[in-house]
Amino acid sequence: MEEEKKHIDELIATYLTEGLDKNALAELKAWIAASPENKNYFIQQREVWFSAVSREAALKYNKDKAFGTFKKRIGNRKEIEKTSHHGFRSMLWRYAAIIAVVLAVGCFSYWQGGVNVKDTFADISVEAPLGSRTKLYLPDGTLVWLNAGSRMTYSQGFGVDNRMIELEGEGYFEVRRNEKLPFFVKTKDLQLQVLGTKFNFRDYPEDHEVVVSLLEGKVELNNLLKKEKEAILVPDERAILNKTNGRMTVETVTASNASQWTDGYLFFDEELLPDIVKELERSYNVTIRIANDSLNTFRFYGNFVRQEQSIQEVLDALASTEKIQYKIEERNITIY
Repeated sequence: MEEEKKHIDELIATYLTEGLDKNALAELKAWIAASPENKNYFIQQREVWFSAVSREAALKYNKDKAFGTFKKRIGNRKEIEKTSHHGFRSMLWRYAAIIAVVLAVGCFSYWQGGVNVKDTFADISVEAPLGSRTKLYLPDGTLVWLNAGSRMTYSQGFGVDNRMIELEGEGYFEVRRNEKLPFFVKTKDLQLQVLGTKFNFRDYPEDHEVVVSLLEGKVELNNLLKKEKEAILVPDERAILNKTNGRMTVETVTASNASQWTDGYLFFDEELLPDIVKELERSYNVTIRIANDSLNTFRFYGNFVRQEQSIQEVLDALASTEKIQYKIEERNITIY
């Protein structure tokens, strides 16, 4: 049993680093399909490999130190020490994905995975629960922050034959440039295409607007609600797509404000009250009802520190504009 487990670990490690030949790939796929436990184990190993680390950490990756740590981890030191220098290097690469568990060097060798990775097993989905944020690095080295209540899905072939992300919610992206393989972010309302840049993309299903703010580079936007010419954004511009009428407008802003949530801030830049309410619900895990439809067109500007300011303090600031009032009953809030 132990030998079989070791063999499977070797297959997974080789798959994620050098890629498997046809027969070995078929063996691994058959093992994964054999039971839910096998599938979950593979997904766990794969997620570790694709998990959040910095590119700087990958560049500092010490193979000898990593392998020494791995030998201790598997408790098989004596046997491995007898391995030849050539065998040492070969085993190093075969175990690289498992070494990543210890050193959290997520993207190191996935870039060398080649076309074998195209034969995918399942999509990868990452979520940020309500009241929290999630930071990760994609296999191509792209940095992603997901805001509370957001989900991102991508295929295991990401970075090899595509760089397509499906987003539900809000994400901040620092895209690693690759002129041969454009980077796409798609929601049901809007599709974005870039080569390499920094931008914030917000499209929660319950929001009235889709907002894309560009910090660096250039992005191309394709409106999926209404057929029109693609919009091109340059730095310090944002596009707002009205979900009701399908119209998209572009305006000049300080785009860096849109990504302040990654540092724990709540920043409202002339946002509609219903969208602000949804953001407060996700951030503070409360329920808010707008009692009067006439308030739905009101827009507000504000900047708050989520960890330091309570929901009541935020509402006090909004109410100080004399546009609204509110009432709190435990975790239920009414705005009127």
